[in-house]
Amino acid sequence: MTENVPVSNESSHPPAWRTALIRQNREHALIAASLVRWIILGSISGGLAGLSGWVFLTVLDHITDFRLEHDRMYFMLPIAGLILGGMYHYFGGRARGGSPLLIEQIHEPTEWVPRRMAPMILLGTWGSQLFGASVGREGTALQMSGSLTDAFARLIRLKTEDRRTLLIAALAGGFGAVFGVPVAGAVFALEVQSLGRVRYEAIVPALSASIVGDLIVRGLGYEHSIRVPLDPSIDTWLILKLLLAGAAFGLAGAAFIELTDRIKSVMARFVLFPPLRTFIGGLALMGLTAWVGHDYLGMSLGLIDRALAGDRLSFAVFALKILFTAISIGTLFPGGEVTPLFGIGATLGVALATPLNIDPALLAGLGFVAVFAGASNTPLACTILGIEIFGGGATVPFAVVCVMAFVFSGHRGIYSSQRVAVTKAGRRLLHRPSIHGWRAP
Repeated sequence: MTENVPVSNESSHPPAWRTALIRQNREHALIAASLVRWIILGSISGGLAGLSGWVFLTVLDHITDFRLEHDRMYFMLPIAGLILGGMYHYFGGRARGGSPLLIEQIHEPTEWVPRRMAPMILLGTWGSQLFGASVGREGTALQMSGSLTDAFARLIRLKTEDRRTLLIAALAGGFGAVFGVPVAGAVFALEVQSLGRVRYEAIVPALSASIVGDLIVRGLGYEHSIRVPLDPSIDTWLILKLLLAGAAFGLAGAAFIELTDRIKSVMARFVLFPPLRTFIGGLALMGLTAWVGHDYLGMSLGLIDRALAGDRLSFAVFALKILFTAISIGTLFPGGEVTPLFGIGATLGVALATPLNIDPALLAGLGFVAVFAGASNTPLACTILGIEIFGGGATVPFAVVCVMAFVFSGHRGIYSSQRVAVTKAGRRLLHRPSIHGWRAP
């Protein structure tokens, strides 16, 4: 009779250490595959952002030079406003949602970003800048990148969650390419959708898109402005002064948002035909320019250069730039807010330098990024932005003023679809309303 021999458990079941190793290898393989996939997708988005950004910036420089050489172009602002307003009213469709539409689709990706958004914002911003409306570049870059990237996502039939991630990469690519700040561009895209939440799940494609976008713009020969590095001596007294300056920068950002929203509200209530709102805005800008001069038209790069060089400017300068920009954005001239906010911050910094007894060039550089930090609720991105533009010698001052500006700017922002995940008092919200619908407790 044959004796039954027990089968060894070791032969039928591998040791625990081998099972763990197999599982770990599989996880690493999945991570590597996902990493490669998102680097490729992010790089494609960055390529679209870089190519469109290079075209936009190159032509914009020529347009700006032409306007500066022909200083009476501003007389055409009302007619230009009527044409641009009519273009968006009759042909814009959902593209009228602008940058907030992109953030809205990241929160709830229910509809494709309109393909017409890219050409319309490109032509619209060129038109605004040609005649001197006080608008910037970031809105154009974000919308072009978002529209082109979402068209690509539609082409390859990307799933909803993946499309959300790629839209974040598009924001990074647009911002990084247009300003030449790849790290700040990536962090901006991760930080901007919700106050109190950073979307780390999109960090790989965001960084890939921002780096590629910046490399393409530079590789095609576009040269960003080079700023003088800041390297102050830091002591307790300087930090205390910077706390006050940061609060002032935040209040300036809040004032800009409040005035812009008030102008939009009044126009929507009393002027029912949208193109007429832009016409009226053009009339107001034309009258103000005839009264106070040309310095506040367009992006006011001359004012920014003067401030960063340490020229003494009065408090009226930053206030007038707020007024020009609020009228331009509030009456729906196409473009962004960021470069004008750079100008508002730099000129306010120079004005504050005398009462605070701080080097005006230093405070101008800090204000350059801090007002935007408060207005966009992105203190981390703006701290990095300052380091990338002005060097790492002023890292601590940049962090101090950006955080203070963020705290003192309130819960509203320039992107109306930005949500509040955690209030600035540290209170977590479960329903996460949009910033413009939020009311302080």
